Amino acid sequence: MNDSVSYIAVDTSSRYLTVLVKNRAKSVLRYTPECAMRHSVILMDEIDAALKEAGMEPGEADFFAAVTGPGSFTGIRIGISAVKGFALACCRPMMGITSFELFADSIEDESFYVVIDAGHDHYYVQGFRQGEEMQPAFLPGDIVRAYREPLYGFEDLPLEHYRKLSPGDMLERAVESGRHPLGERIGALYVRKSQAEEARECR
Repeated sequence: MNDSVSYIAVDTSSRYLTVLVKNRAKSVLRYTPECAMRHSVILMDEIDAALKEAGMEPGEADFFAAVTGPGSFTGIRIGISAVKGFALACCRPMMGITSFELFADSIEDESFYVVIDAGHDHYYVQGFRQGEEMQPAFLPGDIVRAYREPLYGFEDLPLEHYRKLSPGDMLERAVESGRHPLGERIGALYVRKSQAEEARECR
């Protein structure tokens, strides 16, 4: 992707918040490592601040991008909804990037796993081996702790062979990797059902 392209990208999939505005050659990244799940309160202010710093209006963006999960069900919906709103208002396409793909576009290891905390000693996991993507899974901690390949994520996790990276540093590389198509629709990646859905099924 060249410097003639402009876009707005957001990641609201976890406790952090990332807003990236690219105005051709100028990139503005606003990263909040802990926003206490207040994405709906601060997202638009962060986008507005990034736009002002980049000297850009939403209508000047060529497309809009959002990280689609897995992660916080509520956070994912907030980011996707914001991007859909911008895209509809500005008549522009959208790009969806999964939380796993953030790492796949940045890590050069031949084989590794991306691990995301799902609570209660369970994890969302996707493996990458020699450029091939394995099926995302929802796994208990004892299985994940048995892995011997490198593990990557964006949280502090008690796992061997694990390295924490900053998602804020990876969003621009993911958007500009050329791996993610533009389209009229994006949707959330839910590796498992929400707690509300699981509760309904147990009734």
